[in-house]
Order: sequence, then structure tokens, then C-alpha cells
Amino acid sequence: MALITLTDAQLAFGHVALLDHTDFSLEAQECVGLIGRNGTGKSSLLKILAGIEKPDDGLLQVQGGIRITYVPQEPVMDADSSVFEVASQGLATAIAARDQYLSGADGLDLDALQTTIESLDAWNWEQRVDETLQRLHLDPGARIGNLSGGLKKRVALAQALVSRPDVLLLDEPTNHLDLDSIGWLEGLLNDFKGSAVVISHDRAFLDGVTTRMVDLDRGRLLSYPGNFTQYQTLKEEQLAQEAIINARADKLLAQEEVWIRKGVEARRTRAQARITRLAHLREARAQRRDAVGRVKLDLATGSASGKIVAELEKVSKHFDGPSGRKTVVRQFSGTILRGDKVGLIGPNGAGKTTLLKLILGELAPDEGTVRQGSKQTVAYFDQMRDQIDLNATLEDFISPGSEWIEINGKRTHVKSYLSDFLFSPARANAPVRTLSGGERNRLLLARLFARPANVLVLDEPTNDLDIDTLELLEELLDQYDGTVFLVSHDRRFLDNVVTSTLAFEGDGLWREYEGDVQDWLTQSARSTTLARAATPTAAAASQAVPTTAPTEISKEKDLQRNAAVTTSLPKKKLSYKEQRELDGLPTQIKTLEAEQQRIDQTLADGSLYSTDPAQATALAKRHAEIDDELLAALERLDELSPPASR
Repeated sequence: MALITLTDAQLAFGHVALLDHTDFSLEAQECVGLIGRNGTGKSSLLKILAGIEKPDDGLLQVQGGIRITYVPQEPVMDADSSVFEVASQGLATAIAARDQYLSGADGLDLDALQTTIESLDAWNWEQRVDETLQRLHLDPGARIGNLSGGLKKRVALAQALVSRPDVLLLDEPTNHLDLDSIGWLEGLLNDFKGSAVVISHDRAFLDGVTTRMVDLDRGRLLSYPGNFTQYQTLKEEQLAQEAIINARADKLLAQEEVWIRKGVEARRTRAQARITRLAHLREARAQRRDAVGRVKLDLATGSASGKIVAELEKVSKHFDGPSGRKTVVRQFSGTILRGDKVGLIGPNGAGKTTLLKLILGELAPDEGTVRQGSKQTVAYFDQMRDQIDLNATLEDFISPGSEWIEINGKRTHVKSYLSDFLFSPARANAPVRTLSGGERNRLLLARLFARPANVLVLDEPTNDLDIDTLELLEELLDQYDGTVFLVSHDRRFLDNVVTSTLAFEGDGLWREYEGDVQDWLTQSARSTTLARAATPTAAAASQAVPTTAPTEISKEKDLQRNAAVTTSLPKKKLSYKEQRELDGLPTQIKTLEAEQQRIDQTLADGSLYSTDPAQATALAKRHAEIDDELLAALERLDELSPPASR
């Protein structure tokens, strides 16, 4: 029996259906990766499963007695509380039961209370909290208000994990986590005895933890067995077949529209049936929800910088704090050249931002020398979104005081530019505060790319971005001629972008490695011990979804002229064989339409692509063949039908 079942769910905001009569079930001991475009309703679905929100319609059933814990994307915690106090809130029921037992109040059913305490392991709740905080590398006495975004996310995870839930619902759990913490979270989910639903755009993380992928696409939930790499293969096949079916349907509709414009005698029974079919084709096309367009990324590169961006020689930087002097960068030497794409890797608080400021000359070193290159124009992407004015409109945020922007010498209207980043013209005057987290990141990228720069500093640009946008950003940075400094914990993104890596190795030591994250892991392992050489895991290659161009329609004037010539010719009398063929055509057309309708129903929810891809491909091929047969039958019907009396 499924732990959670959602049936015929509907949810809409305005005219957009986020959930369109969709179903979902979560089985025992499975980890489901929930993916989809920004704004498609993933977080709303997770809140519905957690019982925090309700759908507009549909039924949610939860198996009795199971514990469900939800970790939001942006956890809200009391800034004045300690880490231990906030994490302990996940055991509020256990703590209350133990305190009640120890109070010794009159009238208590001590036997029942003892049973409750033992079932919740309430006697040892402090030890459980301490162990969890230790595994997450959290200081129990630290004040929440002093923590970074990554540490706050780890506190929220600790609060969820101490309760030992049966179902974990995690919304972007890897955001702000460093590589070590992401690796720990992978291990935890793989060892987790319960079930989990995880919203994430970290492809390497999804590959490591998921047993099933669920794609929220145009209001439908489509399920695919396996991890993210397996999903990519199945999804590509499904989209390719869907594109072929839609293109053929559009072709048939276009040809029928041309036919109707020739001038049809309404009194002809067979012509009237064909007009009815055209109405059905129009209705089906209107109800079809096409795939959302892809973001169009273009980057204003500006003039080239000097060949050397920065040259550092035995650079050190120290900071004085309550616990004494801390060395953030110790005796670092390195040279950054124009066109380098450098990834900075290290735990939160290691000093990645400090090292960047030293490289760019924004911070003076305490020891050593830094030689800056010439003609540098730097553009920043800030992970904390401090650059965002929530009260500004999208249009003013991109281009204050002007309706036009210029990118690489090309003048573009700001609304057109916003549409390239999937913001409709109607939203151009909406305030920034109405955007989701992923949409705000996309807006920041839009403003960043509108500024000419030859040095890009991207601090956690992948947070909240959907996978399609991540892949396009990878392509753009790969083609970018300038220099890129990339701070990220998304391993797949780093692997696909960087050419060298600056890695933190503890006690202020930073070392430069050639290559991506996997190369760094291999080289650092070899330098640690020659006896054990690490073998890197090859990153799975992203595959682009093929597209099918619609067939062009012939010019209407030529068709009308040909139709006029055809109708002006005398119609010969049908032979016996032709009359028999004409009489059988309506039945043939009806049979083909019925067969096509059955195929549409079978392929509608997309599940067949995951359970039996071969059969799904065969049915999609047959669907295309029926289109051709229908068109031929309709044209033959029109050819054999006698002209109606006028």
C-alpha cells in the first residue's frame, strides 16, 4: 500500500493550471526526484503532500501512523535561538512527553506515558540532537542569526532528521550546502529506511539518491524509473515522439484549413462531416499545452582584457576575531590568464569570497604581492541576491530609466529581452517581489548578461535554476571568450564549465588544480597517497531535445487557383469500382479516427514511455501512419464526391 496517494488533483493560479487532473503515489522505501521548470508548481505540490496546503480539487490519502517531515526551501527560524534549540523543535512531542512524566502530576497514566516515551525514544532526545548536529558539523551553541545561508539549511535538515520520519519532503536541500555536506546528505538518503521526495536541480545529487524521477510538465506528473541519467534518455524519446505527433497533427489541421477555404457546399453530407472533423482538430489544437520555450541567453562580452588577469605571489590574508587571529589565505601563488574558467571549491566559510577579492584587487593582502591585469570590466552575480530591489518592476530592474538595452552592438527593447528569459510582456511591469526564487535568479542573470564585461564572477548561480536553464548557462559560459570565476557546489555544473580549480585544503591553504571537480578529486587523492589512486566518475553528457519544424503551407492564392481549375473541369461518371470505394470511405475514415483516439488515450499520461518504451514508440509510429492514411482518404473522398447541385 502506498504511503501517500494524491488522486485527480487540480491546482491553478490565475488561468495557469499547475496541476491538471494529475495523480501521484509514494511507495515505501523509495526516493523520488521531483523536477520541472521554475514556476510549474513543484513546491506547491510538496506542500500539498505535507498537508500544509490543499489542492483546488482532488483527494489526498495518507497511510495512518506515518510521520511526514517537510523542509522548506527557505526555512524560517528564530534568529535569537541557538542551533541546539532549533534542532530540538523537531522532537517537541518527545520532549513534552518526557517533561510531563518527570513532572509527576496527579492523574497521569504513567504506563501509557511510558509507552509513548519509549516509542519516541524520548529519554535520549538530547543525545539524538547532539549526534545529528555533530554529523552535520554544526555548533550547538551558535546563534541562528549569525549563521550563513548554508548553515541555516543544515540546521533545518537537522530539525527534520532528529524526529526519524517515515517520509522526508525536501525542497532544494542542496542549496547553499558545500560538497562535503551534499555528499553526507547523499549517504543519509541512501541509508534512510523511509521514503523521500526531493526537489532538486543538482543533477549529480539526483543521480546519486533517486530511485524514480517525476517530471511536473504542463500540469501533468510523468513518472520515470531510475535516476536522472536514465530519465534524460526516456524523456528525450518521449519528447521526440510528442513533437512528431504534434507536427503531423498541425500539418493535417493546416491542410484541412486550406480545404475549407476553397468553398464548401454545406448541403453535401460528406463535406459536412469533414467540416465537423475540422472543428474537432481546431479544438484539440487549442487545448494542447505546448512545451515551454527555452531561455535565450546572450552575453555582452565587452572589450578584451589583458592577457594576464591576475598574478599572485605568496599571498596571505588574516582576520582578527573573538577566538583570535584566523588565516583565511596562506602563502597562495598562482596566475590567472584571460579566458580561464576557474572554479572555487571549499566548505562554507573557508574564504572563497576573500580569495576572489584578493585576485580581483578589491582586497589588499597582508603578505605577498598581487599584480593586476589591464582593461578589466567585472560583473558580479551575488548568491544572496543583495542586488535585487524587490519594489522595482522587472523592466526598471533590467534597464532603469530606458525602454532599450544594447547587447553586443544590437539594440533590443527591454520587454523583448525579458521574453528571452521567459518573462512575458505582461509581467514586465510587475514588482520583483512577485517572482519565485528561481525566477529571481533568472532575472539576475538577465541583468548580469546585459552589462558588458570581460570578467564574470558567479557566486552560486545555480541555486533555484531549473535544469534546462542550467544546461543553457553551461553552453553560454563554454562559448564565452572572457574570464569566469565560478563559486558553486553543483558538481555537474562545475565539471561542464571550469578549466581549472582552486581548492581549499584546510588551515588557509589553497591549491590550484588543472581540470574539473573530478580531476581535482583524482589529483588530490594521488597527492595524499600514491598507494591509492582515485578513479574519477565520468559526468553524464547532457542531451539536447530534438525539435521538429512545422511543415509550411502552400500559398493560398495558388491553392484557390488550382481549386478553381479543378472545379471548372467536367466530372466524369464514376465506375462501379470507384462508387464502391466512395461508399466505403466514410467507414474507413471513422475506423482510422477511432484507432487514433485509442492511441491518444494510451499515450496521454506518458507512463507507457517508462514501462514499455518499445510499445510506446510503435504506437507513436502508428499514430503518424494514421495521419497519412486519413489525409489520403479525405483527399480521395473529395476527389470522388460528385459536385453538389447549386
